[in-house]
Amino acid sequence: MNISGQTALVTGAGSGLGEAVARALAAQGARVALLDINEAGAQRVAADIGADLALALRCDITDAASVTAALDAAAAAFGPARILMNIAGIGSAKRIVQRDGSPAPLEDFERVVHINLIGTYNVTRLAAARIVALEPLADGERGVIVNTASVAAFDGQVGQEAYSASKGGIVGMTLPLARDLAQFGVRVCTIAPGLFATPLMKELPEEVQQNLAASIPFPKRLGQPEEFAALALHIASNGHLNGEVIRLDGALRMAPR
Repeated sequence: MNISGQTALVTGAGSGLGEAVARALAAQGARVALLDINEAGAQRVAADIGADLALALRCDITDAASVTAALDAAAAAFGPARILMNIAGIGSAKRIVQRDGSPAPLEDFERVVHINLIGTYNVTRLAAARIVALEPLADGERGVIVNTASVAAFDGQVGQEAYSASKGGIVGMTLPLARDLAQFGVRVCTIAPGLFATPLMKELPEEVQQNLAASIPFPKRLGQPEEFAALALHIASNGHLNGEVIRLDGALRMAPR
C-alpha cells in the first residue's frame, strides 16, 4: 500500500512507540488520527505534526463507545482509514505468589489482559468492520492492521504472567485475523519488540538501562522508537507481508529475571 494520502489510526500515539509511528506515518504523507487515553500527550504530538496531517482524539481502547466516537471523528476529519496501528498497552510485573505468601490480586491480571489483549481486539474489530466496506485499491487491498506484542510473549520473565499472557494472546490471534480478513483484502501482522528506549524505560536509573542494553547480542543498545516505526511502515507498504509476527529485538532472548 502506498502510505501517502491514506488515513491512519494509531492507538497509544501520545508517547513512545505510538508517537514514533504517528510521526513516521505523517512524514510519509498519511493523515493520522492519534488515539490515546492520554489526550494531552496526543495533542502535543498532533501539534508538532500539524493540523493538516494529525488529529488528537481521546480514546479508551477497552470501551466500544469511546473507540467508535474516535473512529467517527477521524473519518469526519480525514476520510475513512485503511491503516490501523495498535500500539497502546501497559506493562506489569507481579509474582503470582507475593513475598508475604498471598496470591497475586486477580484484578491486576484482569486489568493487563483487558487493556492489552481485549483492547487491541476491540479496536481491531471496530476498525476492520469499516475497512472491509471500502472500495479495494488497484491491487485489491483494502487495508492493513499492525498489532504490537512483545518478546515477553515468548520469553516471559519472573512476574510477567499477566503481561506475557496478554501479548501472547496478540501473537496467537495474528494468523486467525489475517485468515479471517484475507477475503476482504486486509492484511494483519504483529511486531514483537524487545527492549526499547521509551519514556517508561527512561524512568529507570541509567545504570539499569545500560545493563539491559548490554544483554542484547547486537546492537548492544536499546532499540529506538524510530526503528519500530520503520518496521511498522514497511509492513504497511509491503503487500506480501501478512499473518506474520516479527521480533524486533537485536536477537535478545530474555533471561528468567
